[in-house]
Amino acid sequence: MSNIDWAVLIFTLLAVVAYGVFIGRGQKSNASYLKADNKMPWYIVLLGIMATQASAITFLSAPGQAYTDGMRFVQYYFGLPLAMIVICITFIPIFQRLNVYTAYEYLENRFDKKTRVLTSLLFLFSRGLSTGISIYAPSIILSSVLNWNIYLTNILTGGILLIYTYIGGAKAIAHTQKLQFLIILGTMAFAGYLLVQNMPNGIGFKDALYLAGKSGKLNVITTGFDWKDKYNIWSGLIGGFFLALSYFGTDQSQVGRYITAKDNTNAKMGLLLNGLVKIPMQFAILLIGALLFAFFALKPAPIYFNERSYQYLKTTQPQQAAAFEKEHAALQQKFNQQSKHILEEKEKQSPGLNASIADFKSTQKQVKELHGRVEEAINKSNYNAEKTDTNYIFLYFVKNTLPSGMIGLLFAVIFLASWGSISAALNSLAACSLKDIHLIFEEKEIADEDELKYSRLHTLAWGIFSIAVAMFATQMGSLIEAVNVLGSLFYGPILGIFLVAFYFKKINGPLVFTAAILAEIAVIAVYEFDVVSFLWLNVIGAFAVIIFSLLGLLFYQPKTPIGKPA
Repeated sequence: MSNIDWAVLIFTLLAVVAYGVFIGRGQKSNASYLKADNKMPWYIVLLGIMATQASAITFLSAPGQAYTDGMRFVQYYFGLPLAMIVICITFIPIFQRLNVYTAYEYLENRFDKKTRVLTSLLFLFSRGLSTGISIYAPSIILSSVLNWNIYLTNILTGGILLIYTYIGGAKAIAHTQKLQFLIILGTMAFAGYLLVQNMPNGIGFKDALYLAGKSGKLNVITTGFDWKDKYNIWSGLIGGFFLALSYFGTDQSQVGRYITAKDNTNAKMGLLLNGLVKIPMQFAILLIGALLFAFFALKPAPIYFNERSYQYLKTTQPQQAAAFEKEHAALQQKFNQQSKHILEEKEKQSPGLNASIADFKSTQKQVKELHGRVEEAINKSNYNAEKTDTNYIFLYFVKNTLPSGMIGLLFAVIFLASWGSISAALNSLAACSLKDIHLIFEEKEIADEDELKYSRLHTLAWGIFSIAVAMFATQMGSLIEAVNVLGSLFYGPILGIFLVAFYFKKINGPLVFTAAILAEIAVIAVYEFDVVSFLWLNVIGAFAVIIFSLLGLLFYQPKTPIGKPA
């Protein structure tokens, strides 16, 4: 990077940290530290919810996901708007009325203490792991740019955001998320504009879309039903609905954002607007990936986007790498020529267009096959190599194409996106481990001043844990997919517990506790045997808790009073 890029990057990051420390200064109570004194307006709630969900993984990995697999990933969000409606009707009024610190406090009131602890532990485990992956995502950038050790960059990336998260709590997080997300949206929109502007002379937005479409990258809607297909309209609407319902309704990292709202109305407005805005935003980010494919169909693309991993192959297997490069050069030249030829024939409305498209697709298939062989060779030669180069595709474009200043700003954006989601996750992890675990088993009463001190210590501990998890994230392939798979292993049973709590009043704590454990075992078994794609795990987990609980009623009639429904 140039000196200008470094100046832009460092200034942007330091400004956000300073703003977070300033806005979060003077914390004197746990209610302020964990819930921002319930003073957040709807627009802060909205930006906080979106910033928490849209981590660096969204902006780093999603374009690469579209580049390799097309835009069908957007179907993953199709169940989101309906889930927002259900949460606004059922979840928010209960959480607001009980004035909870965590979503799981309600479960003790409805069931018993051990059900609250179990659900919180499921959340802590899944969110702690996924937060580690979110730290790793921006570490890739710093490691790639500076050629630093990835383990060192994990420590730096996770450690910097801990400064304002530890000091300022929920208030600092909410206000920095607002600033971060506005910078992110503006910068990503400008990056998309520059992508189109950097197409070869005479190639416009419509031409790029045409190439992306003919290459199969604009596959936004896929209607075919297949249990093992990860992204189609059915898994998106049904599996995505249950995942969104669990994530936004029972995951403390999201619940913690809207329980800071002034009242029910502000909380609901933030959530409902998120349901409306999220799909277009994700569509636009994935479209950048589809346009990137068109860009590299017209201009020379690298043999492998993770340059460091490929350099390792060149060092250890020089003859094999040389053979790959010779084949790649010939294929890439042919592919670039065919791409330009298609656009020329399209302009002329040539009768040979269909034949040219067929040749183009044939070469595209060969390029993909060669990339697979290169990837396989890299993974064989280096055990520590990342499994794919998906997360490096957008990064490669940024580094090698964009002007000075813009490169530094885009690197800053990926850090800011990461910080927005990680800071919220650390705050929610601290709230749950303190309120649902630590204080439940604390025999003596703790003063509010000491509780604030413990909240900060829990935040610090989860920061250290997440950095440790980031050290092992190199083996997870596409990060955006890894996070969603991880969530799907736990979100279903968590959601099932809440659905039983809301809608099945005869079921008590011992029954739902046992059902949740059996459901989690069932979900893990289904995943291990690869029965269905991961989005369906959310449906299976939720219904398994309900079914096991109802079956339990056939053999066990509660002898103790059931907790009062909220």
